[in-house]
Amino acid sequence: MISTLSNSSKKAIITGAASGIGYATAKLFIEKGFIVGLIDADKKRLASISEEFKQDTDVCYYRSVDVTNEVSLKKAIDELTDSLGGLDIFFSNAGINGTWAPIETLSISEWDQTINTNLRSTFLCTKFAIPHMKKNGGSIIITSSINGTRIFNNFGASAYSASKAGQVAFTKMAALELARYNIRVNAICPGAIDTAINEKTTYSDALKEVEIKVEFPEGDRPLKNDTGTSEQVAQSVLFLATDASANISGTELYVDGAESLL
Repeated sequence: MISTLSNSSKKAIITGAASGIGYATAKLFIEKGFIVGLIDADKKRLASISEEFKQDTDVCYYRSVDVTNEVSLKKAIDELTDSLGGLDIFFSNAGINGTWAPIETLSISEWDQTINTNLRSTFLCTKFAIPHMKKNGGSIIITSSINGTRIFNNFGASAYSASKAGQVAFTKMAALELARYNIRVNAICPGAIDTAINEKTTYSDALKEVEIKVEFPEGDRPLKNDTGTSEQVAQSVLFLATDASANISGTELYVDGAESLL
């Protein structure tokens, strides 16, 4: 059991915290002595990992929220910040792959779902975190992707790629606007990571009509060591959350084993 956390401990809120990168980051933050608030739509999973984390920390707060619902999201962020006793770090991580389909057949509702879950929620999270961070500064980290920023060969991912490109542009705009409050804003751009998000992706049968085959006979990840895990991405988030990155803002950090450089 980690000793009782002091008032000087970092306070962090993480969205999409019930699995994948969000879960790995929450676990790492707690190991480092942070006080953590978790947000995810999966209430059952949140309750389970909260009990798990309580083996290592005296406090772990969570709220089950759809990040596209602005009223519920603001309420959750306000309540968690109050429970944490402040807010130093906000990790805007919740997102979906959505539906991958040709633009011609992608429905407007499918487009909106992806844009709202990924890009709109990033705006909402940042907007609602600012009032809690203006006085003392802090760090906002946004999960973007190599898709839409460095690579464009995942055919059918037009909505997903557009949302991820938008997140990077938003990161840079927010970094400039919030610098006066000493709030740093950065993005992480993971490559292929084995998480539950892949299991929830819908692939259209019509993709074969628009795909251009890209083959990498020797593999699509140049870095040959054990890369591509949520835990590795979490280490990058930790770096951007702490004073080790005190002079870094408005930057996207690629965590992909050089995959996107091919």
